[in-house]
Amino acid sequence: MMEYPSWGLYPKVANQTLLTLEQRNQDLPQTDSSILPRGLGRSYGDSCLNENGTLISNLNLNHMIAFNSDTGILRCEAGVSLNEILQFAVPRGWFLSVSPGTKFVTVGGAIANDVHGKNHGRAGNFGHHTLSFELLRSNGERLLCSRNQNPDYFHATVGGMGLTGFITWAEIQLKKIPSSYIAQEQIQFYNLQEFFELSQESDKNFAYVAGWVDCVNGGNDVRGIIIRGNYSEQRAGDYQVHRSNSAKTIPTYFPDFALNPLSIRAFNLAYYHKNIFKHRANTVHYEPFFYPLDSVNNWNKIYGRRGFLQYQVVVPYATDNGQAIREIMDLVKKSQMGSFLVVLKTFGSIKSEGMMSFPREGVTLALDFANYGPELLKFLDRCDVIVRQAGGAIYPAKDARMSKEGFAQFYPRLNEFEKFIDPKFSSSFWRRVT
Repeated sequence: MMEYPSWGLYPKVANQTLLTLEQRNQDLPQTDSSILPRGLGRSYGDSCLNENGTLISNLNLNHMIAFNSDTGILRCEAGVSLNEILQFAVPRGWFLSVSPGTKFVTVGGAIANDVHGKNHGRAGNFGHHTLSFELLRSNGERLLCSRNQNPDYFHATVGGMGLTGFITWAEIQLKKIPSSYIAQEQIQFYNLQEFFELSQESDKNFAYVAGWVDCVNGGNDVRGIIIRGNYSEQRAGDYQVHRSNSAKTIPTYFPDFALNPLSIRAFNLAYYHKNIFKHRANTVHYEPFFYPLDSVNNWNKIYGRRGFLQYQVVVPYATDNGQAIREIMDLVKKSQMGSFLVVLKTFGSIKSEGMMSFPREGVTLALDFANYGPELLKFLDRCDVIVRQAGGAIYPAKDARMSKEGFAQFYPRLNEFEKFIDPKFSSSFWRRVT
């Protein structure tokens, strides 16, 4: 039996059956077990897993339905990937209004996790640009959901982790762009205060802003590189699309010892010092700007068969002046576990519409850790305490171990959300945290 793992390859689960919804006008397959929608499986933890249950794939629902080239409104089936939208839309002068760090996510998955990107301060989440969708319930009922029709189900499904029903199609708003190139700047920062100052300055003039952090070097503070950009006006009219089949592939799992404190320290040093100058500006295609990791297929295999855990948190900057981020980064350095995929950025004041959406105004930090077992789990429990005391939250789409108590505190609309869960739907994540 195939495993159908999450992207983090942890936790390992058994006895999952995969069925496919072949056409959007069909009813859901009948099964005695609980069911959960499944897209491309890019959630990191167990929100895309259903141990002893059934996964229902949306990947056959991969058709464009309608597109208005004047307004940029696209209607497509829920199994269409963001990559397929880009291949279709970019040559026509349109782009995703919001995109996460990988384009290998289905539209259904993007809605269910209410994904965010580098432009949260200006554009909010994916859900803000979702106009409507059809929700297929296990009893055969089909709900047209929008802000005007079945609005409660709309707000429960956006960020609802696939638990309210099966999205068959969706209508989303795309963004008009002058070209497929980004005029980007990369600026080194030497401490967390400088990061906050650069972020505030960047938000005024740049649509897309994010920071990479060196989590093991740099003394007692946090250093890294701010990456910011706008669509290039100088390349106006150039809508070149790079084909994803040019990506390199990692064919097999790395040995578990490949990622260790020494190799992570070396990578962080090399990446931080790759720029001779503190400030560099150039023009790049959207692929390396938005999707650097997509240039390597199966990059998760770098962590070996034991897998890895991603830990993404958001804390309100206004309440502690970034102190929670400092404390977490200090714990990372002292633990010597290290992480070479560390992203630091700010969320703006645009309020999430989903009942269970993760983004909220503040600072968000995402770290990847090789699966060191109980030692790592204890370490992340300590980080949870910091997040809870700061009034922050952990991202369910990237979680594999948060507690029931933590989940209830991080998501105060939990009781309201539960009313809209389809009684046939469940996930390993949901059972763990409730």
